[in-house]
Amino acid sequence: MEINMDFELTASMMCANYGNLEKEVRDLDEGGIDSFHIDIMDGRYVPNFAMSLNDMSFIASATKKPLDVHLMIEHPNNNIHIFLEKLRKGDTVYIHPEAEYHPSTTLQKIINAGMTPGIAINPGTSIETVMEMLVIVKKVLVMAVNPGNAGQMYLPYVGKKITRLLALKDDTNFEIYWDGACGADKIVNYAPRGVKGFVLGTTLLFGKDAPYGETLQKIRNLQF
Repeated sequence: MEINMDFELTASMMCANYGNLEKEVRDLDEGGIDSFHIDIMDGRYVPNFAMSLNDMSFIASATKKPLDVHLMIEHPNNNIHIFLEKLRKGDTVYIHPEAEYHPSTTLQKIINAGMTPGIAINPGTSIETVMEMLVIVKKVLVMAVNPGNAGQMYLPYVGKKITRLLALKDDTNFEIYWDGACGADKIVNYAPRGVKGFVLGTTLLFGKDAPYGETLQKIRNLQF
């Protein structure tokens, strides 16, 4: 039986071909991607530098589909306005709660700008430390790998964390998104259980010898 449910697929743009970013965005857009995942890294919160403010701004101008901006930066409250000014109403902005002294203040700025507020939870971050924020946010991005680099191995204990979040989400009105090492088995297992969306990188989407539209259709037609 095919998965017949409303789950979302978002493209991890740090894995895209930067030799022709405009074509990548257009091909993904036409191929049926639901949104574009933008990883911003400062080299401090995570030991890597990824996409830039200009990359994000260009992608926002090249598609009408939503952007999911994942801020892997220290103290995002200091510079959140720079990102919010270049996004569109309804785009999502994720912060890491432990990267901020007062994360609820930063989330409120995201809400006030008309964006969708989200938090990203690292594999080592416990649900207990973010319980109060689950009432504020609309999206929870669960990291299945330690943040900072593409192509990492899945950490199995993250599955138990997702099970716990699934039990909480209906009472607190947030949706769960999977980020990292997202193979077909993860979608088959967790989409029916209520995980709303999946960030696609090198495991399923990029670097394949097929058009994006064909790859995305195969993912949507997975058996479970």
